[in-house]
Amino acid sequence: MSEKISTLAEVLTAWFGGAGTTIIGAILGRAMWHGQEVRRARRRPLGPELLWELPIAIGMAMVGEGLAGWLNVGQPVSTGLIAALAYMGPRGAEVLFIKWWIGARGANSK
Repeated sequence: MSEKISTLAEVLTAWFGGAGTTIIGAILGRAMWHGQEVRRARRRPLGPELLWELPIAIGMAMVGEGLAGWLNVGQPVSTGLIAALAYMGPRGAEVLFIKWWIGARGANSK
């Protein structure tokens, strides 16, 4: 491996490939959100609800990968975007999309 690796995303991509990096980013995003809920005493650290975070992470990884492709961004940016979307979850992404949609429609109507 003679190529120079300079970011964490590049290390993960070298070890696990692009799909692995995407899933790891999404799982870390959901883990950060879960950690916030544990800190606020809304969840137990290792409760059964933690199992429901895996499908959300995978779904948000797919949404994030599609958005990263639409925005035409490269590997480190796409991994960060996926982790951020996974942290927000489906409800947060919906709110963000609605705000963007209303803003885009409002700008076009003027």
